[in-house]
Amino acid sequence: MLLNIEGLQVEYRGGTGTTAAVRGVSLAVRRGETVALVGESGSGKSTLAHAVIGLLSGGRVTAGEITFAGERIEHAPERALRRLRGARIGLVPQDPGTSLNPVLRIGDQVGEVLRIHGRAGRRTARIEAVRILEQAGLDRPEVRARQYPQDLSGGQRQRVLIGIALACGPELVIADEPTSALDATVQRRILDHLAQRTAESDTAVLLITHDLAVAAERADRIAVMRNGLIVETGTAAEVLGNPQHQYTKQLIAAVPSLDRNERPRPGRSHSTPLLSATGLRKSFRVTGDFTVTAVDDVSLEIDRGETLALVGESGSGKSTTARILARLTEPDAGAVTFDGQDITALRGAGLRALRRRIQVVYQNPYVSLNPTLTIGKIVSEPLAAFKIGDRRGRRKAAGELLEQVALPTSYLDRRPAELSGGQRQRVAIARALALRPDLLVLDEPVSALDVSVQAQILDLLERLQAELDLAYLFISHDLAVVRRLADRVVVMRQGCVVETAATADLFGNPRNDYTRELLAAVPRATVPDVPLPIERTA
Repeated sequence: MLLNIEGLQVEYRGGTGTTAAVRGVSLAVRRGETVALVGESGSGKSTLAHAVIGLLSGGRVTAGEITFAGERIEHAPERALRRLRGARIGLVPQDPGTSLNPVLRIGDQVGEVLRIHGRAGRRTARIEAVRILEQAGLDRPEVRARQYPQDLSGGQRQRVLIGIALACGPELVIADEPTSALDATVQRRILDHLAQRTAESDTAVLLITHDLAVAAERADRIAVMRNGLIVETGTAAEVLGNPQHQYTKQLIAAVPSLDRNERPRPGRSHSTPLLSATGLRKSFRVTGDFTVTAVDDVSLEIDRGETLALVGESGSGKSTTARILARLTEPDAGAVTFDGQDITALRGAGLRALRRRIQVVYQNPYVSLNPTLTIGKIVSEPLAAFKIGDRRGRRKAAGELLEQVALPTSYLDRRPAELSGGQRQRVAIARALALRPDLLVLDEPVSALDVSVQAQILDLLERLQAELDLAYLFISHDLAVVRRLADRVVVMRQGCVVETAATADLFGNPRNDYTRELLAAVPRATVPDVPLPIERTA
């Protein structure tokens, strides 16, 4: 036994009193074993993981024991915990956007953990950092080592964090949503790498995830958390193949699947597309004279009322393409036409008018809303910016928009910190709808959400599209979600479009080798249909 948790209770003290985030949880992880901890946002998964390494922000362990390699550590002094972190217990944090130092080069940040624990000198650390970045699946690791975090995509930053966590060869890796920002092919490489390290050095993995497909494919055992409790535990085959708890059954039912048929598609009904782009190109200077071509001769069309999905691995140019289409980034070449008008060079009043018709919903609902504003002001902010209505009228409109996204009007006076991730994303969608746009650019709108909330948001997007005849540009690395929502799919790789097809055609008969590779890499939330009776928690 490497990690043994017995009767753990963790509490947070706030202005309204004490809240128990983890309530009497017991969990064991053996050497070389992968245990997945699954459950919705707020269930206590991350709190449990942070308690193990003494990184509870504002929380404290009030009962129970945590034993690592035979040593009690739940109340260990900070000096002892520093010796554990990084060297013997590696952590892959969830948010790559806030976990790397923006003023230090990537190579220096990877090498830092080696130097802190005496594994390498300054010069050796630089060499080792390049090797670690290559192991983590980054292209051109020598170049990446000289870059800063803001020069990398979200998926590339996540791979850096995984490299840092594995740098010292720890006995246990706590991976908190380690692949939520990664496409299927990179996800598979990263998880294969974790599995290889586990096999070679008996490294154990505590995998915190909302992706049941990843848990099914990668975990030896699965523990399901809800409201601070573990409600069910067992092997992957037992928990997912024969779930006993009602909550586990609900989670499994909410998982989108490549094996389920997509909804019926009416086909393209408009002779003139709402938006079309031809020959888009965009390059960025990275370091010195080195440039990266992010978008290379991209052409696409979106009809009114249609969902066009843009898929491909991190760094393939999806988000840059979307930003060009929304006129948030200037292309080096090419043209964008919206509703029959060339908008490539729009300026001033014309560009401002366009903003009303194209709105964006971003990936992370925790950073896309202003934490100092009430929900009512956040949702009505676009109306105020365009001087639509008076204060009372804007508040009324905000209430109607909240009702449209299935939130009560009582939320108008709340702040983002009082809402869950799924509720915040609904607020972001309501804000995007305030100006009655024709096109929504949805940049990974559900990748940060657990499966049950994800299903609710997808239902909401389908309903809004039917009611308002909205067009969606849907950027995602989750192909199961794409199959459910999209009418057509554009596959990008290294800045280029490699395949465009109707959803049914692309998933049923992919023509490009890279598309086939993407589909083959997607984990399935299925397990062998063999009952394996084990001891389980009721």
